[in-house]
Amino acid sequence: MRRVSIGLLGLGQIGSEVYRVISRKRSLFQKRYDVRFDITKILVKNTKKKRFKSLDSKLLTSKPSDVLKDPSIDLVIELVGGVALAKKFVLEAFRNGKDVVTANKALLAEEGESIYKEAKKLGRQIFFEASVGGGIPVIKSLREGLAANHIHSILGIINGTSNYILTQMSQHGVDFDVALQEAQAKGYAELDPTFDIEGVDAAHKIAILARYSFEQKIPFKSVDCEGIKHISQHDIDFAKRFGYSIKLLAIAKKQKDGIEARVQPTLLPNNHILAKVDGSFNAILFEGDEVGEVLLYGKGAGPEPTASAVLSDVIDWAKGIRSNLPRTSKSQVKVKSISSILSRYYLRFSVIDKPGTLSYISGILGKHNVSISNVIQTEKKSGTTVPLILLTYKGHEADIRTAVKKIDSNRSVIREKTRVIRIES
Repeated sequence: MRRVSIGLLGLGQIGSEVYRVISRKRSLFQKRYDVRFDITKILVKNTKKKRFKSLDSKLLTSKPSDVLKDPSIDLVIELVGGVALAKKFVLEAFRNGKDVVTANKALLAEEGESIYKEAKKLGRQIFFEASVGGGIPVIKSLREGLAANHIHSILGIINGTSNYILTQMSQHGVDFDVALQEAQAKGYAELDPTFDIEGVDAAHKIAILARYSFEQKIPFKSVDCEGIKHISQHDIDFAKRFGYSIKLLAIAKKQKDGIEARVQPTLLPNNHILAKVDGSFNAILFEGDEVGEVLLYGKGAGPEPTASAVLSDVIDWAKGIRSNLPRTSKSQVKVKSISSILSRYYLRFSVIDKPGTLSYISGILGKHNVSISNVIQTEKKSGTTVPLILLTYKGHEADIRTAVKKIDSNRSVIREKTRVIRIES
């Protein structure tokens, strides 16, 4: 029987669960794969900290070299998080002849190119199934099940915190702040939820997926990112009246003139398959040239699903499966700016209710090549501020933004900044 010695970097929630699963299922892995996995060193900040009872404290060290330079360790699992320190550890592991499994989405989104380059140079492997979609086998599906396809587009609900908040707002009518507090109480959101609600977490993930799927360099800074903290109950309710749901959607599309890569609140028709993905669940919809549409659905976060993905990589490595580092096409394809995209839009104006307002707004939109498809005007109460909701036909983002900026500058008509949400059909 083969024995694999593993060095674990980090013992937070995910690292602790990885340790527990390996300990609990060691005999299962031996029976299935004829391999015994043993975690032999664990890097932590504080070796004296009180931890769970099943942990062998003799394995703990605060010295990175005890893991990275130990010749008896075959494989390193990086779960420290962050970017700079994690990158240093991964590269040092490569240079000491060790392959790496990581769940670090920020690391790969922001520093992936230099890491892939070094791995290829040194003949090393890096596996990263757990970096996107938690327990959903996303990278494995791209690497194996969809290997015969050119991927044309990716639409994903890939942040469970935001999806939970929007679901609570939609199904139970609660305000954003209340829904966020509930998400934190249930453990779906961190005490500092900034990366989740501002879309950064989803942007990291779509950058990784687009890079792997399209075989093009996708600089993380080129991913346009917009969160959900400005979505109000008004927007949820008006969207319902038009037959739409609001989701935080990660979008990547490969087109003739470049790649779209963006994260944004999006109106989806209620009959769209992603509109039915609720709570903290994730789903990724791929479109391939041969297979058509493929949906992957499941738990996208949490210690147990993420540990499941980490261990799937460990098992693949032990079986001799290569990670298939992302390739890069020789042809250079640009990442399109957000101003160049073509979309339909939901516009919520906060207007003074007086004659000529709709005509004024529609006139400016028309001058900027924006055509209106639907209108909702609430009951009129002369002299008060009321919402005016417009849906548009497809138009260019630059035209929409210019028109809305012009309209919002007229304070005799507009009382608050206009809410602009894109529509995906």
